[in-house]
Amino acid sequence: LRSDMCAHLLTFPFFSGGLLSARTLVVYIPVLALGIPLNAIAFWVFCCKIKRWTETKVYMINLIVADTSLLFTLPFLLYFTNYRHPIDQLCLAIQNIYFTNMPMSIFVITLIAIDRYIAIKFPLKAKILRSPLKSASVCGFLWMAMIFYSILYLTYRSRTEGFCFRKQTLLPSYSSLFFSICGYFIPLGIVIFCSVQVIRCLKKKMATGPHETKLFQKAVQIVSVNLCVFAVCFSPFHISLLLRFAVEAAGACSLMPEVVTYIKVSACLANSNCCLDAFCYYFAAKEFPELSSMTPHCLRPERWKQK
Repeated sequence: LRSDMCAHLLTFPFFSGGLLSARTLVVYIPVLALGIPLNAIAFWVFCCKIKRWTETKVYMINLIVADTSLLFTLPFLLYFTNYRHPIDQLCLAIQNIYFTNMPMSIFVITLIAIDRYIAIKFPLKAKILRSPLKSASVCGFLWMAMIFYSILYLTYRSRTEGFCFRKQTLLPSYSSLFFSICGYFIPLGIVIFCSVQVIRCLKKKMATGPHETKLFQKAVQIVSVNLCVFAVCFSPFHISLLLRFAVEAAGACSLMPEVVTYIKVSACLANSNCCLDAFCYYFAAKEFPELSSMTPHCLRPERWKQK
């Protein structure tokens, strides 16, 4: 009886249109309008204007590819989440792109934070630990791992779900729990640790003049903004997935409508990160070269040199 009641709540018309659909449309139109040109400009800058291959360039190009691919899925995502579209080849293709590139974006941001931490905290070891080839190899491995995970995840879901981007069963999804913990909360902890350590390192350095002080302040602000954007965009969505898991495990069917609404709203915020990454990390790559030349004992100069 409880399962039937929960199933009725999940299929209630509230979840297939109305005010929530209009609000998500209001979010996704600006995200697409800003995200596509911003990522195109960032891709042009890193591929054409910055000639030398650096770790930053490798990570940024991978991040731009992931974000642009995710932007491509948004119109389909909006339709699939508000209408009952069957699981066909188009659905599987869009879901594969989405579930590959969202975690990939998170992992690349994490790699950028780790790379920045190594370059600033351990400038001597950085010569051994870091190189554009190693960065490209790590990104290549992550792409293969994410594609493999996405195929396995969607193969399992297609057997239990009847509609695209819709979870119809009331059984707790341990794959979603794994996705949130390993795909976000662990990377979040790494990003927080690396960002805090970088900020502490920068604040400890003695500036010899007002220009150097200004550069340090800008660098601290950039790292802080990157961290805040990452946490604010992705945390609500992955918290909502944990809430859904808890509600399903407890069988609290009456809470399901609010949880599903929260998932849809927080997904809008998570997807909006696509148009913010290029903006944030472009200015990070622009500011750190000058800073590194001022602090040879804290930053390895070659790390951010873009010639």
